[in-house]
Amino acid sequence: MAANPLTPQQIREDLLMRRQKIVTEMGSVERIARQHAKGRLTIRERLDKLFDAGSFREIGTFAHSEMHDVRDRTSGDGKIGGWGTIDGRPATGCGDDVTVLHGSSSVVGGKRMKRIYDQSLKQGVPYVYFGETGGARLPDALGSEGFSKIPPGIESARRRRRIPMATAIVGESFGGSSFHSAYSDFTTQVRGSALNVSSPRVIEIATGELITLQDLGGVDIHLDLTGQIDQSAETEEEAIDQIKQFLSYLPSNCWELPPVLDGYDHAEPDPAIADLVPTRRQRAYDMHRVIQRIVDDGEMLEFKPRFGRSLITALARIGGHSVGIMASNPMFNAGALDPNTCDKGTQFVCMCESFNIPTVWLQDVPGFIVGSQPEHARLLHKAIMFMEALGLMTVPRMTVVLRKAFGLAYFSLSGNSMDNSLITAWPGAEISFMDPGVGVNVVHARDIAEASDPDAERQRLIDEWTLGHEPWGAAGIMNLDEVIDPADTRRWLLESLQRFPVTPPRRGEIKELASWPTCV
Repeated sequence: MAANPLTPQQIREDLLMRRQKIVTEMGSVERIARQHAKGRLTIRERLDKLFDAGSFREIGTFAHSEMHDVRDRTSGDGKIGGWGTIDGRPATGCGDDVTVLHGSSSVVGGKRMKRIYDQSLKQGVPYVYFGETGGARLPDALGSEGFSKIPPGIESARRRRRIPMATAIVGESFGGSSFHSAYSDFTTQVRGSALNVSSPRVIEIATGELITLQDLGGVDIHLDLTGQIDQSAETEEEAIDQIKQFLSYLPSNCWELPPVLDGYDHAEPDPAIADLVPTRRQRAYDMHRVIQRIVDDGEMLEFKPRFGRSLITALARIGGHSVGIMASNPMFNAGALDPNTCDKGTQFVCMCESFNIPTVWLQDVPGFIVGSQPEHARLLHKAIMFMEALGLMTVPRMTVVLRKAFGLAYFSLSGNSMDNSLITAWPGAEISFMDPGVGVNVVHARDIAEASDPDAERQRLIDEWTLGHEPWGAAGIMNLDEVIDPADTRRWLLESLQRFPVTPPRRGEIKELASWPTCV
């Protein structure tokens, strides 16, 4: 005799019970407890903190491994994600679930992530990833059949920056989640986590090298040495706040304009800004303080603050408009450009161009750094790649020379004849082929040596050269739009943003720089 069919109410209750068990128990209650004991959140807790309260909708809740023997203990198959709103704007997000086989990458988990990512592209909304995985799942990935089922996600390589992509590294991340970070426009890493392609154990077995997890891929390694993260965070909550701040500057996709905040359409004169910049070109100062006087509320989100430190790259707002700041920082290498600053600048330029963000360039640069080390680090190719990116930009660019701009670095930081929307200089700024002190030593070495007072003759020649470097010459032949009062710097920039609005591409069109690699 056939069993009585379930009523609609019983079917609904069964659905709710199944979902509740999956959501609350995940890989197991014990593994959740272990995660919390480490001071870490579960992936579902991270997604709840990322998205506006009550807005998150999970996709693939009932997914599990395709391997029959582990189906009952692979809830979600190591990946969790869905969609919701962040500060009222639609977005998608997903990440690794370490309570299920260490969040390892597998067939069904990979299909789940791909589905969410594909929906992000179709909807035209940002995609956020939380990385904490042990890499590919073994032994599932061994052998030609298993390995060929888990390709490395070529769809991310075809993104062409149509939507913003951000990653937070929140635990030990190898393989797949490290790939996500390299594809992203913004990556933050929580202190105590690790970002590597391979684990120290694999490296030891393969090469004999002994290295700790933190020495291989800890926060300080990536902040100082590799530049493979944009920010660091002390807590997961701070990392989530950084991602929200990043997304607040960007449009939802490449065919829209960034949001504009009301209430900042003002630019009172600021005479004190000039006092922040010493008149002697050899004296260092922190350009961050100048930027803070120009942007709204002094707030900005800096990218790679400890990598390529002589060039500051940051997102900020002027008059409520999102802008990308590219600024020399004389506190480091006197502000000179080097291979790392070229990589950093190129990556930032591509992002700003792709997402319709105008750029502001603040110059105080003595040139490119010289020596065998930068030459052997491919300074030539990196400098030209930076110039190529600049040449392909279409968003408005506003340049201000504050104190000095020498050599090719002047043009690399959007000097005149680089299709600027605005090119200005402060009075007293110097623009020339090279620093007067260097030029005099090169050109007049014999004259100085033969003078009765070599020091006095050298200084006389430097003073003579310096007179020719002042901005009046460039302004006189219209290679500067104007020599401006430093107090009016914000006003000039704000009015230029209003005069030269960004025109986004039509739906389906892609800007050239959008297809450049995200990791240069």
